[in-house]
Amino acid sequence: MDIGLVGLGKMGGNMRTRLRNAGHTVVGYDRNPDLADVPSLAALVDALPSPKVVWVMVPAGDPTRSTIAELKDLLGEGDLVVDGGNSKYTDDAINAASLAEKGIGFVDCGVSGGVWGLENGYALMFGGAASDVAKVQPAFDALKPDEGGLVHAGSTPGAGHFAKMVHNGIEYAMMQSYAEGWELLEKVDIVENVPEVFDSWRSGTVIRSWLLDLLTEAITDDTHLDQLRGYADDSGEGRWTVEAAIENAVPMHVIAASLFARFTSRQDDSPAMKAIAAMRNQFGGHAVHTDPPPGGEANPDL
Repeated sequence: MDIGLVGLGKMGGNMRTRLRNAGHTVVGYDRNPDLADVPSLAALVDALPSPKVVWVMVPAGDPTRSTIAELKDLLGEGDLVVDGGNSKYTDDAINAASLAEKGIGFVDCGVSGGVWGLENGYALMFGGAASDVAKVQPAFDALKPDEGGLVHAGSTPGAGHFAKMVHNGIEYAMMQSYAEGWELLEKVDIVENVPEVFDSWRSGTVIRSWLLDLLTEAITDDTHLDQLRGYADDSGEGRWTVEAAIENAVPMHVIAASLFARFTSRQDDSPAMKAIAAMRNQFGGHAVHTDPPPGGEANPDL
């Protein structure tokens, strides 16, 4: 098939390559001219035969909204836009309705696979009408892994991104569990070969996973992770998962805690823990840790 691809970063660029390797014709556009096949979004649309299919892989939020709005002006009835970024599922209904005003179809697609997708394939979770999905199905078949990894999550716009959002929430919790287990193993002297312990878990255990593989590789290369700072960003999907849980009264203890742990990672000195230390000192006279005065040591008797 012929397909336009907007956004040729780490994932988009690899997706272009995988699609081409499967025999598809891909016209790519990126704001970086060194990555682009054409100089503009309009040129990308002009290069495609009808019905035109354009896959958008740009950051969620305003970049995606503005790109889809521009495509609305460039495309026509029977064409299709696929949002393959990490958009919030609530944006999909708005984008679908806007494009429908001109008879343009819309499919939302959650994509998982990261930088390894070129070799291993991408897990694809998509939402939209079956007739729209059919127009992009050859691309889905080329991008997915050899086995599985493909699901039409629902016909309602947003179904795919909602599924991907929950996927990422689960990912947060799994990563946090592995990280806490690694920290405890590192802390206790009784275990001498922490990387080897993690490596042993990769076969025959109930906690084996690709995330475990990746962490094992990381601590094999840098045993104590000395080269990294303990600061973890969040892409937004963990927050949206917790928000959806609140809206639907679904208990989400573990995923919520893993999200808050990321917030904690960004604090050099936790204000909340300062308050706790102050209260413990007030009611029980418990020791507090303070910065040392000039020329002296803090809490020399502790």
